[in-house]
Amino acid sequence: MLKERPQTQSTLEFVSIDELVPSDHLLRKIDRTIDFTFLHDLVKDFYCADNGRPALDPTLMFKLLFIGYLFGIRSERQLIREVQVNVAYRWFLGLGLTDKVPDASTLSANRTRRFKESDVYQKIFDEIVLQAMKKKLVSGHTFYTDSTHLKANANKKHFQKVLVEQSRQAYMDELDQAVEVDRILHGKKPLPPEKVKDKTREIKQSTTDPESGYMVRDTKPKGFFYLDHRTVDARCNIITDVHVTAGNVHDAVPYLERLDRMKDRFKFHVTSVGLDAGYFTSAVCHGLEERHIYAVVGYRRPTHKKGFFYKREYQYDAQNDVYICPQGQSLIYKTTSREGYRHYNSDRTICQSCPEKKGCTTNKDSVKTLTRHVWEDSKERVNEHRLTPAGKIIYARRKETVERSFADAKELHGYRYARFIGIDKVSSQCLLTAAAQNMKKIALMLS
Repeated sequence: MLKERPQTQSTLEFVSIDELVPSDHLLRKIDRTIDFTFLHDLVKDFYCADNGRPALDPTLMFKLLFIGYLFGIRSERQLIREVQVNVAYRWFLGLGLTDKVPDASTLSANRTRRFKESDVYQKIFDEIVLQAMKKKLVSGHTFYTDSTHLKANANKKHFQKVLVEQSRQAYMDELDQAVEVDRILHGKKPLPPEKVKDKTREIKQSTTDPESGYMVRDTKPKGFFYLDHRTVDARCNIITDVHVTAGNVHDAVPYLERLDRMKDRFKFHVTSVGLDAGYFTSAVCHGLEERHIYAVVGYRRPTHKKGFFYKREYQYDAQNDVYICPQGQSLIYKTTSREGYRHYNSDRTICQSCPEKKGCTTNKDSVKTLTRHVWEDSKERVNEHRLTPAGKIIYARRKETVERSFADAKELHGYRYARFIGIDKVSSQCLLTAAAQNMKKIALMLS
């Protein structure tokens, strides 16, 4: 029997907002496990103590932002509209059913102006990591690092070509010393001091967001992007480091510096790391060995010209410091370049009559040249790790840790696009997203 259901929207009821929020709601779990009292003390220096209009409560403001990142609400106007009608959001913010919700423009102005060019967002992220450590959710021994791209707020067709100065990477001083030592050991004179000149390269620069970078990678979309270089702890998938660069920065460039920053900040005793093939460079492998870290790095098949021998078919004889070609002839050391590569040349008189010359070299002087980095030994030792039983176990967890972290961020937390323009603002987005993911992980693990 169909009955008419009376309208009750105007009926007065005495209810408690606490009764309207389900006991198993995510925000209840976060409220029980995360201590937000640090927020007020962290930002009090940004406010005047005894003058001006009453400010938006900073704890309320950051909780608002966390709600947006937790539930993937990309627009701050939409966030305010959701808070107005969502009882659980009001409960989490400490607002009653009839309390006024802050205006969207007030939230935006506080976020963009008050904390501009500050490290507040980094400190908030670090504090959440410290709380995870106190709850024994971080091991501090095994870490996984990778990067993901965020599409910048920039049309890839709107750009200008500019010359930018090439920055000197952090490991270059150590490499210069290694080159000098290697040349002396081989009886060569030290290289003369490099002439001081500006090293520049031409890049595409967005006219909308000049701080983004034009990314060109295999199997990746082309355009202006930012890269989030993220490190995750192996125990419970807690994110321990977030670093944002332009999209045209190689993954290996900031890696060692960020690893050191993480170790210094949280006093981790890092014993092993899992990385993809993008980090398989001589500098990274050498740096990890110097830090006594067991590294397992993915393998990427090298580019190869069809019809020619692979480099692996030339065997390196470490004792005599020569390469042996597939025909049994020796390639002798000639010099070490400023870039850190030893050059090994074949004997032209032998190569001219070699039956396999067409598959070896097209050099007009019939000389085959191979190069070997001064840190190549480190690279070879690290490459062997992925074939060991321990290495296979470590590497297999990459997809369950850092790759899963990025997948969750993109599917559930609105992480496919940069919400803002400029690397500082995009960094704040990445740090707060990672902090929100950590809070969610802590709450679910402890509940």
